[in-house]
Parts: sequence; C-alpha cells; structure tokens
Amino acid sequence: MAADMLFIVARATNGVIAKDGAVPWAIREDLKRFKRLTMGQDGLGMPMIMGRKTFESLPGLLPGRRHIVLTRQNDWQAAGAEVASSPDEALALAGDGDVAVIGGAEIFELFWDRATIFELTEVFEDTEGDVTMPSPADDPTWREVARESRPAKDGFPPYDFVTLERTSLR
Repeated sequence: MAADMLFIVARATNGVIAKDGAVPWAIREDLKRFKRLTMGQDGLGMPMIMGRKTFESLPGLLPGRRHIVLTRQNDWQAAGAEVASSPDEALALAGDGDVAVIGGAEIFELFWDRATIFELTEVFEDTEGDVTMPSPADDPTWREVARESRPAKDGFPPYDFVTLERTSLR
C-alpha cells in the first residue's frame, strides 16, 4: 500500500463537491494548492487515483502526474490514463509511494477507510450541486492538524485550507 494516501477535495458547507461534472469553484489559490499537493514534496508528481467522470472533467492531462482512472467500464480508455477496475488494482498501479485520491464521491467512499491524510478546502457556502460527500469532521478517526483561513475575495466565498490526519485506520 502507498506510504500516505491523500484525499484532496474542495467541499461546500452543505457537502457539495461537484455540479454538472465540475467543481463549482475555480478559486485560484485552491487550484495552486491542488497542484502543489499532487506534485508531492519531491516535485516529481504523485499518482492520482480518480473516477472516470473526474478524469473527463479535467482540462486535460495534468503535467508531471500519473492519472489512474478507476472505472466499471471495461472497454474505457483515454490517452495518458492508466485504467483500473478495482481499488486494489488502482493501488497496485500507483506503487509504494504516496498517492492522491482526487474524486469523485464514489471513489472517495471506496478509499475512505484507507486514507491517511485529508487535504480539504472548506468552502463556506451552501452550494448548488449534484455530488456530495460526508465531512471528515463527522468521522472520529480524523483529527485536524492545520487550518488556514481565507476571506471572501474576487466573488468567491470565504474558505479554509484544512489538513486532517487519520488517528487510526478502521
């Protein structure tokens, strides 16, 4: 298994993480944080596990990072994507280092009990959307270890960057 499994997600107060196949916000600082987190500490990029819809919502391949797509569609393929049909297969493709899980909701649910770090952008608004996920604050196995607050700016609501660590795997 990976050294650390990071969940990276932006989530509204009401649990929304996506609307019409996309993240409801394009907060510049959040996008920069996502890039920094997925590039890893060594700057070489880490494998990112995602669902097919998340992959298809990206503007294209994200440079310097591997795109491991977990899908139930056996014949699905896309240039630059490594395809897995199970969580264990996705982790085998990722190898022994750190791995980022970037969505969507079903993928987060599949890996929930294996994640060790949760990098959350907590957006302080109730957002319209069609995909939600639970708050890590509702799970006693997560402990907040860092929080950076940002005020409302450029038409976006206030938000916090929150890092949580798993206190114990279930």
